[in-house]
Amino acid sequence: MNFLDLFDQDLLSSVLRSLIPILLAALGGMLAERVGIFNIGLEGMILIGAFCGVAASFFTHNWVAGVLVATVSGALFSLILGYGAVYRRGDPIVLAIAMNILAVGMTSFLLVAIFNVQGVFQDPGIDGIPVWRIPVLADIPVIGAFFALTPLGYLALLLVPALWVVLFRTPLGLRLRGVGERPLAAATMGVNPQRTQLGAVIASGALAGLGGAQLALGNVVQFTENMSAGRGWIAVVAVMLARAHPVGVLAAALLFGFADAIGFRLQSFGLPQQLTDAGPYVLTLLVLILVSRRFRKTREAALA
Repeated sequence: MNFLDLFDQDLLSSVLRSLIPILLAALGGMLAERVGIFNIGLEGMILIGAFCGVAASFFTHNWVAGVLVATVSGALFSLILGYGAVYRRGDPIVLAIAMNILAVGMTSFLLVAIFNVQGVFQDPGIDGIPVWRIPVLADIPVIGAFFALTPLGYLALLLVPALWVVLFRTPLGLRLRGVGERPLAAATMGVNPQRTQLGAVIASGALAGLGGAQLALGNVVQFTENMSAGRGWIAVVAVMLARAHPVGVLAAALLFGFADAIGFRLQSFGLPQQLTDAGPYVLTLLVLILVSRRFRKTREAALA
């Protein structure tokens, strides 16, 4: 098989499928970062959203209900971080790590308790998120993939310019950035920093829950134990790499989505699945090294 066969017209579709869950979670992490809360609990929020979305879709036979429940469950789960870090002054890193561990254990337990299965829950009763093809545009070579997405796929891409406008062109965005950069100054202007931070963390959880819904009901119509598989951590790195800027988050998520899609396709060349699956996470480690070096150089220059 020719190596160039990797880059066919279906590659962009694969990239977009890998991109959307990461992008939704990363946009949520970006909102939390803007108000001064470093949210590394995205992994657990994605997993909770995926499980609750599948459960709701199975019991109601309606993907819309699944998406709504996934969104609400992600938001409710984020209250652990919001209340603990904002109102109880807990360490957000410790809280988020505990949340990630809790999500893995809780979903594994509920999978057995509710569905009496272990590992994978797959059933014809689960209503998956449909793909909405825009006539004519979806048939355009290559770029037609942008017009054949799930509703959450369109939402994720539209959220990038929408959040840019909110953050940099509206009073709400000014308050969010003010709370993250100068909370005392924001308070003197009548902004409640704690309420703003809690709202941003809840929005972060809701978006991560949407990412879980896309992963479990859009990419695959099933739930698998620990199916977030590091995507939340990749979303955290995307936020760091982009410095919490919406366009940068999209670019970083696109990079990781491309690595994931290429890794999957390399399996057709006979490469072991364990090796190809590691591709996005190796890239994540490399990016972390580069970001840490850049941060160290910036700090040294500021101290010089």
